[in-house]
Amino acid sequence: MFDTMTLTKVTGAVCGSLLVYLFGAWAAETLYHTGAPAGHGGEEVAQAYTIETGEAAPTEAAEAGPVFGEVYAAADAAAGEKVFGKCKACHKVDGADGTGPHLNGVVNRARAGVAGFGYSDGMKSVTDPWTPDALNAFLENPKAAVPGTKMSFAGLAKVEDRANVIAYLATLP
Repeated sequence: MFDTMTLTKVTGAVCGSLLVYLFGAWAAETLYHTGAPAGHGGEEVAQAYTIETGEAAPTEAAEAGPVFGEVYAAADAAAGEKVFGKCKACHKVDGADGTGPHLNGVVNRARAGVAGFGYSDGMKSVTDPWTPDALNAFLENPKAAVPGTKMSFAGLAKVEDRANVIAYLATLP
C-alpha cells in the first residue's frame, strides 16, 4: 500500500506546492512593491508630481497651540464649572476639605495655604502663589509642575478646559 513510488509522489507534490507558493509570493511582491527598487542600487525614487493643497507646513507656534493668556482672557466660568466635575471627587468648594484641600479663593492664594490640611512636602516647598499661570501649569501635569505632590490626577490636556476651570475658581469667594 505505501511503497517507494507513493512516497516519491507525495514528496514531489509537497515540494511542487511550496515552489508554486514561493513563485506566487515573488510575483505578488514584484507587482505590488511600494518601496525603493532593490535592483537599482537602493537609490531614492523621485516622486513624479506633487499635489499642492494650499496649506503651508505648520510652524512651531501653530503646533504649540494657543497661548494660555489669550485663552484665559476669553474663558467661560460656566463651562469651567462643568469641567470642575472631574475635580469634585477630591476637592470641595464649600470651605470644607475633602481628599484634597477646598478650593475656595484658591486663585492668588499662597500654596499650601489651607490651615489644617496635610500637604505633601513637594507642595510645601513651592513658595509662589497660585496665580492663573501657576494653576495652568499644575492642572496640565501636576506631577511635573510639583514633584512629590500627593495629587494623583493626570491633568487636563486641553488649554481651554484649564482656562475655564481657573476662571470658575476665580469666581469662588
